Amino acid sequence: MNRAVRTRAGIALAGTALLVGGLTACGDGKAAVADGTADGDKAGQARAQTPADAVKASYVKTAAARFAKAEISSVGPDGKAGGQSGTKGWYPSSHDVSLKDEKHPGARSVMIGDTVYTKMDKPLDGKTWMRLELSKDGKPGVRLNEDPAEYLAMLLGQTKLTLVGAEQADGVDARHYKGSFTNADLLAADESTKVMEEEDRRYLHESVKHLTAFEVDLWIGKDGYPVRVDSVSTDGDGTSRTTARFSDYGAAAPVAAPAADQVVSFDDVLKGSGS
Repeated sequence: MNRAVRTRAGIALAGTALLVGGLTACGDGKAAVADGTADGDKAGQARAQTPADAVKASYVKTAAARFAKAEISSVGPDGKAGGQSGTKGWYPSSHDVSLKDEKHPGARSVMIGDTVYTKMDKPLDGKTWMRLELSKDGKPGVRLNEDPAEYLAMLLGQTKLTLVGAEQADGVDARHYKGSFTNADLLAADESTKVMEEEDRRYLHESVKHLTAFEVDLWIGKDGYPVRVDSVSTDGDGTSRTTARFSDYGAAAPVAAPAADQVVSFDDVLKGSGS
C-alpha cells in the first residue's frame, strides 16, 4: 500500500481495526517435440516444465477462478502479529474476512475495489458498518491485496524462481518453488505478463513500487492452484513476513457489500465521535 492510502486507512485501523491487505494461472503443458516420432514423444514428456511456465499456467487458471478461501497470518515491521480469515477475490480486488487483531478479535472487513466496509464495535444511528473510500481525487488506492492471483502475477516471468521439489503443503501434494527478488526484478516485465489485462498489469506495477526486496516460497498443487505462499517483503518501513493459505478456488461465494441501510460513512463516524 502506498503512503497516501496507508495514512488514510490507518485512521480507520485505529478506530475500528480495519485491515486492508495489503496471481492467476494456466494449464500445465509440458513442452512437446514436434518430430512425430516415438522418441520425440518420450522426450517431450520427459522435458521438465520450467518454474516460469508453471507460474504462468497457474496464474491463468487462478485468474479465472475469481474467488478462494484464505487464511493469512503476518508479522509487521513493528513485530506485531495479525491476520485474516475468510474469502479473497481478485479482478477486482475484494475480501470478506474476519481480522485477527489483539484489540478487536473477530472484527470483520469487507472490501470491493476501493470501498472498504468495517463492522463497528458499537452501532451509530442504528447502523453497524462503516464505509471508507480508498480512492482519492479520482485516483485508485493502489495497494497489494494478498490474494493468490496477485502473488502469482508478481512472479510472472521471474527467471530467479527455482523449483525446490515435490512436497506436501498443509496435507496437499504440491510443487515447491522459491525465489528472492529486487525491486528492479519486480518492476521488470516480459512476454509472460501479457497474460494479464493491461490495466491489471499497470496496477500491479504501481503496487510493488514501494518494495525494495521480496522473498517467496510458493506451493502449487497438482490441480494447478496455489496452496500456500510464504513471503518476506521489505520496504521503507521495514520487513514484513506473511503466510497465506488458499483453498476452495471458484467455490467460495463472491464478496457482497453490506445492506445499504446498515452503512454509515467514515466521515460521519468521525463526526459522531467528536473528532
